[in-house]
Amino acid sequence: MGLELAPHQIIVRPLVTEKGTHHSERHNAYSFEVHPMATKTAIRAAVEELWSVRVLDVRTLNYKGKVRKHKMNKGVTANWKKAVVKLHADDKMAFY
Repeated sequence: MGLELAPHQIIVRPLVTEKGTHHSERHNAYSFEVHPMATKTAIRAAVEELWSVRVLDVRTLNYKGKVRKHKMNKGVTANWKKAVVKLHADDKMAFY
């Protein structure tokens, strides 16, 4: 009954970091920035549809925005949601 999002709206971007590369090589798990309203089942369906892979597990984390100062101005970075998706041993993804 919630918000209906297309797969390309759920997955905002893949997170290519040192830690993420380590997880993809060792544990076959990939990190994504996802839409804040996306559920685990929606994330699973979006990854399976966009990359034609089999998803075993989805873990999500909500990050709070941080206060940043520039000269006399104070602002806040945006809140965002991260998803770590574990794939079947036979499946791989390539982002580069």
